[in-house]
Amino acid sequence: MSRPSLVVHGHFYQPPRLDPFTGTMPLDPTAAPAHDWNQRTSADCYRPNAELGNLGAISWDLGPTLAGWMERGDPVAYRGFVEGDAGRNGMAQPFHHAILPLASAADRLTEVRWGLRDFEVRFGRRPTGMWLPETAVDLPTLRLLADEGITHTILAPWQVGAPSTVDPRRPVQVDLGDGRSIVVVRYDGPLSAAVSFEPRATIDADGFVTESVTPAIQAAQEHDDASPLIVIATDGELYGHHQPFREKFLARLVGRTAPSGRSFDTPALEEGIARASVDGLAVAAIRERTSWSCHHGIDRWTTSCGCVPDGAWKGPLRAALDRLAGGVDAVTDHVVRALPGAPDPWPIRDAWVDVVLGVQPAGPFVEERLGATTPEDLDALTRVMEAQRWRLAMFASCAWFWDRLDRIETAGALRAATRAARLVDAVAGTDLERRLIGDLQVIEADGADGVQLLETALRAVGAPVRQVNEPKNPSARGLRATG
Repeated sequence: MSRPSLVVHGHFYQPPRLDPFTGTMPLDPTAAPAHDWNQRTSADCYRPNAELGNLGAISWDLGPTLAGWMERGDPVAYRGFVEGDAGRNGMAQPFHHAILPLASAADRLTEVRWGLRDFEVRFGRRPTGMWLPETAVDLPTLRLLADEGITHTILAPWQVGAPSTVDPRRPVQVDLGDGRSIVVVRYDGPLSAAVSFEPRATIDADGFVTESVTPAIQAAQEHDDASPLIVIATDGELYGHHQPFREKFLARLVGRTAPSGRSFDTPALEEGIARASVDGLAVAAIRERTSWSCHHGIDRWTTSCGCVPDGAWKGPLRAALDRLAGGVDAVTDHVVRALPGAPDPWPIRDAWVDVVLGVQPAGPFVEERLGATTPEDLDALTRVMEAQRWRLAMFASCAWFWDRLDRIETAGALRAATRAARLVDAVAGTDLERRLIGDLQVIEADGADGVQLLETALRAVGAPVRQVNEPKNPSARGLRATG
């Protein structure tokens, strides 16, 4: 019989904040005295945890867009993640933190493949686990993960329906059909909630073990789980940013300063899964289109729900961006298939992540796929692939998470959308930006409409604002989506 296992998982992610027009990080006065929120959060959390060695003692996933900033913005923190992986601790994450059950099949595939490639480039190995954004899940997403070589993910306990005889903390196997399956690790709900939302619970790590961890282990053992795996899953930013000095709590709980006499082991997550699987895993079913941060499924990213009741603007915003995405995709398909050799644009898009990551410059990447061709053809493929990059980025979940439309996260999505539209319009002579503006006219919340917010978002980074002189779409009159 092996000893009980405790694994702490940190989900490290920040909304994408790069200016898509310049590739630089804009100054954000709300983050003062730091230049921006990435810099401030890193100083509070990422760097202290790296310096304490915590990233080698816990399981974690690191958002690719955050990792891209961190590589140059805070090399000490970045090195902490790279060294802390040690071939076992990191999980991958889909690239732009989009809610995958709301995405098309093609977008899900690109997001997953870009996330896997990002992890492989940064950490020098192919990941076996992947954290889903907001743990939003459905069977098609899990089938995609399995097809791409992912063996396990983490979900909230309420996202899985398992036999009542199976301990709610125990990993389960989800049957995906056609001989495929994936292991789902259910984190401990009460422990994770205490760490996330009860600051007093994490003042004293020794007291937390006595009062919370040990009783959880005993409850699992009483449930006939001889070697339980207890997983605590939270936002990684909790440890030092949301709750100051909690990086020291983490080090005492499972890291360098933890006492040697603990009654449990602290293995890597994959090792903990292997221990818990010795006698086999129960087969369970997921609860479709659910997430860890909204008990109303995935409504939080589409409409009003009990978590965010003032969200009537969310559906029209998603519809506007879905329509833009369709236009960008149609132009991409037409432009790329008209190039020499009539290449398929979608495998090219999946591979474009190497250009985004700097693994290969755009010029050689394009030349490899088109061969000897004209500068105009090379430019066209580069522009539509960059348009695809920002068209994917505009669906980052953060734009829909909150109850207010006038937030920096939504502004970032609107800038990404405008960048994608302008790139395509320049290549194909289309009018996608004007169409986007027309669709944003029907959105109104907090005294401002979508077009005003778009203009504010563009002016904040010094990007030119398109002057629309024609009258607003008459069909939009009286049909504003008020929030």
